[in-house]
Amino acid sequence: MSQVGDRVSPGKLAKLAVPALGVLAAEPLYLLVDTAVVGHLGGVPLAGLAIGAIVLAQVSTQLTFLSYGTTARASRLYGAGRRAEAVAEGVQATWLALAVGAVLVVVGQLLAVPIANALAGPGEVADAAVGWLRIALFGAPLILVTMAGNGWMRGVQDTFRPLRYVLVGNGISAVLCPLLVHGAGWGLNGSAVANVVAQTISAGFFFHALARERVPLRPEPAVMRAQLRMGRDLILRSLAFQACFLSAAAVAARHSVAAAGAHQIVLQLWTFLSLVLDSLAIAAQALVGAALGRSDARQARGVARQVALYGFVFGAVLALGFAAVSQVLPRVFTPDAAVLAEVPGAWWFFVALQPVAGVVFALDGVLLGAGDAAFLRTATLISALVGFLPLIWTSMAMGWGLRGIWTGLAAFMLLRLAAVLGRVRSGRWAITGATR
Repeated sequence: MSQVGDRVSPGKLAKLAVPALGVLAAEPLYLLVDTAVVGHLGGVPLAGLAIGAIVLAQVSTQLTFLSYGTTARASRLYGAGRRAEAVAEGVQATWLALAVGAVLVVVGQLLAVPIANALAGPGEVADAAVGWLRIALFGAPLILVTMAGNGWMRGVQDTFRPLRYVLVGNGISAVLCPLLVHGAGWGLNGSAVANVVAQTISAGFFFHALARERVPLRPEPAVMRAQLRMGRDLILRSLAFQACFLSAAAVAARHSVAAAGAHQIVLQLWTFLSLVLDSLAIAAQALVGAALGRSDARQARGVARQVALYGFVFGAVLALGFAAVSQVLPRVFTPDAAVLAEVPGAWWFFVALQPVAGVVFALDGVLLGAGDAAFLRTATLISALVGFLPLIWTSMAMGWGLRGIWTGLAAFMLLRLAAVLGRVRSGRWAITGATR
């Protein structure tokens, strides 16, 4: 591996980060297209998409161990020279994805109505969300298969094939979405069908990639149990995210239809840029895991310092860019005057938080690569309970609208920043060996 002292060369980092950026950006970029297409149907379909999309997104967020946990385990094995065992982690993660995804389809169909009513309140927004969600849920197992596929491929430092797989699926569906929504007259349901098409195509590529590796494809319960043990902490961490973002969507929807639509626009941009920034975290995760797998703690710490600096700079550049287009970009997503009037209440929080997010996400990747999931679980839960949730529900009680919601998000991010900086500086996360 090319390096200078304890630093990985920028070229090596970019070789992993740039394709990962494409993979991470593909799905939220598709959702931005989806939001723009649906936004031209009016405020109610856009608000319905906001509720349905946040529920589906939280399904995958809740199960990030299928990607991040798999990368952490596979990268250590790969760094120790045990590539076949690293790929085998992907096989077992894929079995888990199919099993969990099947359960989600059944449970989601049963609970779609009460979930939508709980988030938006009974009415036309909830009805629109239910129709979208019932169709989109059929893609849940395929979303999870794609997550598992990205996990093992990142672990063996192959980020180019996942990029091709995801771009083909989402590219076809981005063309299909306006045809179904407006051309065929399917409205919001056409958006959900296009989502499922994207997930089917991408998952099919990952199945094929595993089959070509010529490793055993049978389920191995012992390996899956080990993955679930690490997944337990990542699931609890994801629960904190789920509570925060579902609460934000619910408060926005109950404030007004316009606030829900504006929140959907800014939240999708936040999600998009979060994953753009997270490309450094993916590279850091693979490199840190491999370094610790071959017992090179010095390089793991060097990667941590590098990605923290790069993340801050990257976030600052994004903040300047989105500040410059604040009067133009929201109009791409909707012509609704009421929605546009609500956007500034969230926009400037979104801009100011980008440098903070750049550092937080990069160091999250370092700690995930080290398998330090228990610390990340605790830090995220505390940040949610102390920072985000009190402010979000106070916002609802006091009628603060989007400014209150995004003040809560700012508190959440600043608490997480303090936690990960302290942990990385302590060095207690850099435990070496092929497994942790």
